[in-house]
Amino acid sequence: LKNFRIVHIATHGTLSGQVSGTNQPGLIFTPPAKASKSDDGYLSAEEIASLQLDADWVILSACNTAAGDSVNEGTEALSGLARGFFYAGARALLVSHWEVDSQATVKLITAATNSISGNNSVGRAKALRKAMLKLATGKNAANNHPSRWAPFVVVGEGSQLN
Repeated sequence: LKNFRIVHIATHGTLSGQVSGTNQPGLIFTPPAKASKSDDGYLSAEEIASLQLDADWVILSACNTAAGDSVNEGTEALSGLARGFFYAGARALLVSHWEVDSQATVKLITAATNSISGNNSVGRAKALRKAMLKLATGKNAANNHPSRWAPFVVVGEGSQLN
């Protein structure tokens, strides 16, 4: 992963305690036919922190990736997955504060990345803003609602990619 400037992970994000047998937030991947210590289909915050990234932008198209560590109220935001990715070497993240709608998320992420593609003058935060406005004012009334586009935020360096 350290050879990629942009890393996009589209999967399921969980808080600590949401998945039986886990005590950390994490990302759910397809479980292997036979789970092992090195591959159980669950990438925990601790495992994320040990990754070696050199990414300008990590996009997490998943639920609760900016949330706190657990389902308990009062936990500090960005304390779980997001912090793990910063420890691993990400300079900016696109993360969500709550559960996301898959179809709206695809449209949002696609629009945001298309804004940046081939245009070095558009920063990550501006690209996300443009994508949000596109969903909020589009013809699909369901996607106009803030619950579909508002969970996402750029954290870290929001300027253009260098």
